Amino acid sequence: MAIRSAVMIALLGALFAVPATKARAADEATGLWQTQAGDARVRVSKCGGALCATVASLRDKFDPNTGKPAIDDKNPDPAKATRSMIGVHLFIDMRPAGPNRWSGQIYNADDGKTYASNISLASPDALRVEGCVGAFCGGENWTRVGK
Repeated sequence: MAIRSAVMIALLGALFAVPATKARAADEATGLWQTQAGDARVRVSKCGGALCATVASLRDKFDPNTGKPAIDDKNPDPAKATRSMIGVHLFIDMRPAGPNRWSGQIYNADDGKTYASNISLASPDALRVEGCVGAFCGGENWTRVGK
């Protein structure tokens, strides 16, 4: 009887540990990240069951061509093409796809397009961000800013 109780407790513990692990992984991916080029800092946060990311700050606050604050001028939507780059949402429906890995879409402000994307925690302080167009994929590592 004691063995049966121990097995039941172990099984229940394992069942409840899986959601906690997923929640912990999402918590570890949240925070402030600097892009590989160092041109932007991006805040990753939980949005329901997904991860969201918004531009928190830019290295170059002003467009060198216009002398005005940077805007989302490559966006094909005229209503969005004049918005500030600060606050632009980069991750779209980024959902868990495995341990420390999420899949969804990413908005690329450099060309105003949205791509299939995967992100993963390469380490506690490195977030691998990848985007794909068909079979062609590219990516970069973002570095955690602070803790």
